[in-house]
Amino acid sequence: MSTVRRISDVFCQWPSKPVGLIEIIGGSYISIKPEITYKRLISGLLQRGFAVHSWSYIPNFDHQIQANYAWKQFRISRSIFEKRVGFSPKSIRLGHSLGCKLHLLAPDGGRNCNGLVAISFNNFNANRSIPMLRKMSQKLNFQTEFSPSPVETLNLIKEYYEQINNLLIRFKNDNLDQNNLLLKSLKERDSDKSEIIQLDGNHLTPVSLGIREKIIRDNSKSSLKYKKIDSIVDKITHWEI
Repeated sequence: MSTVRRISDVFCQWPSKPVGLIEIIGGSYISIKPEITYKRLISGLLQRGFAVHSWSYIPNFDHQIQANYAWKQFRISRSIFEKRVGFSPKSIRLGHSLGCKLHLLAPDGGRNCNGLVAISFNNFNANRSIPMLRKMSQKLNFQTEFSPSPVETLNLIKEYYEQINNLLIRFKNDNLDQNNLLLKSLKERDSDKSEIIQLDGNHLTPVSLGIREKIIRDNSKSSLKYKKIDSIVDKITHWEI
């Protein structure tokens, strides 16, 4: 049984005796309702005793501003949570796709957590990420890019990101994953302990099935997807940091 409350744009779920806290930022456009789109993943974490804070957002071009805003909201939610439970539990930041980038750009450089789990890190440029934008920019002869750009992001990670404990998770059938590039940048820092693992699945494996889940409860494909999500949960909750 868990307590559920919303603090600003953070959806908070607290078990009665939490063993830790996990702060989730999901991928582009699937994190407007993270408590729904990542329902299975969150449920698995709750069952293992972790409190979960998931941030609701709509992506824009200024990723640094969004990263700062998410960090501030998580900090407020965490303060309220810690007052409720009476202690400061270990905390893990968990990102999926764009969510990884936003966690990596947090203004504290990852210092105020015990580690980061980066699932399917994605750092493509704007034209690659938004196909319609590429067509419009070609037709109207204009250019736009995320801030920071992909190259700037990796440079910022090397210079300012301080967290040495990072678990990178990639999937066998994920052509959007860029965790190898992320690992290379992380390893260029002193005392880095980052590691990368590969699991079965694709870029959307961490995402719940939504309405199909309610309609087709016994579908074999649904069961297989659930097993893959449970495997992610196992890797996170058994990660030694």
